[in-house]
Amino acid sequence: MTALLAPLPWPPWRGLGLELRIDVQHRPDALDNELDTLHRRLVTPGGALHGIATLDIDSPWPSLVFRYREADGEHYVYVEDTAHGCLAGYTVFNRLIEVGRRADPYLRAPHSKYAPAYQRRGLCTAVYEWALGSGICLLSGARQSPGAHALWHALARRHALGYVDVRDKTPRYLGRRVDRTVHDDLHTRMLLLGAGWSVDRLVEAAGMERVGE
Repeated sequence: MTALLAPLPWPPWRGLGLELRIDVQHRPDALDNELDTLHRRLVTPGGALHGIATLDIDSPWPSLVFRYREADGEHYVYVEDTAHGCLAGYTVFNRLIEVGRRADPYLRAPHSKYAPAYQRRGLCTAVYEWALGSGICLLSGARQSPGAHALWHALARRHALGYVDVRDKTPRYLGRRVDRTVHDDLHTRMLLLGAGWSVDRLVEAAGMERVGE
């Protein structure tokens, strides 16, 4: 698995109005406190996260351990740096309240928080690749940072990417390309297909309407 991808010299999605959909930034001190609390739960015997499973994920550093749990259909991956005795960060693959019961089993929205020292090191790429390789189809959130947006397009080199409109509990598949107005609509999300899925199969299984190719 490729853990770190070189940036493209001129990304094809430049100029799509990304400034309209930028993530809210988290305060560094709040993130540090959250990661410290989670790490204590991971390493303290009897803690809520102690002894959870580990995943076989290639990582940039051999000291990183990827720990995993599933709860109520949501997937949590915690990245522990055992050499430094800390939690590098985590990714949650959330269920989406915007989709109905039929689509719920097939679509998850990833949300990640990593300490600054571990950002831009390929960790999100490695974790997302694990999810996609496990057959999980990923839907982006309503807002993305430029870095997250670039990550999705980098993953699209190896996984089929399309666009989905989510409203009224019925996802609508819009196709592999959309114009700028549709792209900037907060109901428009990017879709990455997990291993074993095609657009036709997902549309049928999730009960999507299809308005594009």
